[in-house]
This record gives sequence, structure tokens and C-alpha cells, in this order.
Amino acid sequence: MRLNDREESENVEDRRGFGPQTVAIGGGGLLLALVLLVLGVDPREVQQIVAHGNPQQQRQGPQAGPGGGPPRPVDPEEEKQAHFTKVVFRDTEVIWSELFAKAGRNYPKPTLVLYTGVVDSACGQAESAVGPFYCGGDSKVYIDLDFYKDMQQKLHAPGDFARAYVVAHEVGHHVQRLLGYNIDDARRSGDQAEANRASVRLELQADYFAGVWAFHGQQQFDFLDPGDVESALNAANQIGDDRLQKQARGRVVPDSFTHGTSAQRMRWFGQGFKTGDVNGARQLFQLRYEQL
Repeated sequence: MRLNDREESENVEDRRGFGPQTVAIGGGGLLLALVLLVLGVDPREVQQIVAHGNPQQQRQGPQAGPGGGPPRPVDPEEEKQAHFTKVVFRDTEVIWSELFAKAGRNYPKPTLVLYTGVVDSACGQAESAVGPFYCGGDSKVYIDLDFYKDMQQKLHAPGDFARAYVVAHEVGHHVQRLLGYNIDDARRSGDQAEANRASVRLELQADYFAGVWAFHGQQQFDFLDPGDVESALNAANQIGDDRLQKQARGRVVPDSFTHGTSAQRMRWFGQGFKTGDVNGARQLFQLRYEQL
């Protein structure tokens, strides 16, 4: 993916090394957290399971910063990924601002939060093992840059555009919140299977919006290299509920899916990228669940 000289976003909070505590997750902590999430475990419980079930985890106080000792050592590769993420985030701001303007609406920009290990958000405290997430309570996208290493080494999803897909997917959750899509009624129903199906619709819709962004971003910035789209599709494939469940316990339980199958995630990102049509996202809540 070509960055050229495009600008970084200014809507960034860099909290790396200054969180409530830093956490080192050993072994398969990230994969464990992802598997627990796709199995339908409450995200608040995932943090506790990862914290208490991983013997390699170590907790420390905040790393020293301004006024508190030597600065956090600069990792050139991490700074490269921070720059990459800020540029991609800026690309999403430009594209979605224009698309909302065409629809006669304003696009309130989200904020990107870069953090290390653990972070406090309006949705509660989260550990990096849970992966990147969007919090509607504060309209912020949270990313620990170490997740990119896990994508390549543990999830087998390398490539710049695979990382861009992750950022665009989380921004997609911001877009759907602004457009009024939610699953509150399903959650209040008390039917866990129905709540899970509604969650799948939301996640696939965020994949679709990521594809819409990529379509318009390519038209405006010409940022794609050969193989970029394939790397994003591979990332979508690697994090499908069915694939992760199969790896975790040798079988799949469709009623516990919360993000969609590998095929579904690839399909809807691809559909968004093919059409660039924001209104096409309505299909995710109009089609029968079996048609997704």
C-alpha cells in the first residue's frame, strides 16, 4: 500500500507507554482472546480469563514519561507502523467526510488512540489481547500496534493493506453508529442466539464499510499495490468465526458466531470494494440471516 506523502490524522491520542499498566501477553494470548470472543464469551470476561489463565503475563506500572524519568525507548519499526496507522486513519476521515457530505450530512470524526498493553475507554478497561476495538461511548478507535505483529505471526495475515483493513473495519463501526444501526433490541430480548446473529450483521456491515472506503480511497489516492486487496481478503478469511472455532476445538457452533464466517467476511468486504455503495450496507439488516 502506497502512503506517498499523504498527511497523518490530527485526531490522535498517543498513549503508548502511559496506560494504567502495561501487559506482556505471552504465547497465544491474542489467539485465546479471539477464540473466546467468537465463542460468544462476554468481552468483559475475556479480559479476566486472559489475565488469570496466562502464566506468562506480567504486570508493571506505567512506563516512565515526561516528568517521570527517562522517555520510553523509540522503536523505529513501531514508529513506522504508528505513521502508517495515522495516515490510513486520515484517509478514512477524508473519504467518509466526503461521502457523508454527498448525502447532506456532517461526519463527526472519531479519534484514534494508540496504546500499549492496557487502556481505559468509555467502554471500560481493555487489554491488547482483545485486539483493536471501537468504543461508541467516546467515539474512539483503540489500537495497540503490537497487534500488527500478531496478525503476521499468529493469524497469518501479513501485509500493509491487511492492517489498513483492520483500521477501516473499526472506523466502519463508527460509521454504522452514525447511520443508526444497532443491535440493542436483540440484546434486550434475552435470546443469546438472536443477539449473536445481530452481532454478525454488525460485524459484516463494518467489513462492508471497510470495502466501501477502499473503493473510494483507491479512486482518490491510488494507494493500492498488486496483491493488496488479496491481503485484506486473506485477513478477513483468517479471522472468520468458523476458522477460529475449528482451530480452537475442532468443530464449529454456528449459533455462537458473533463476527461471521470466513466466507462471509470476505464476501462483504469484497462487495463493498466492488460497489463503493454506502446504501448497500442496508442489505445486512434486510436479508434473511441465511442469505448473508
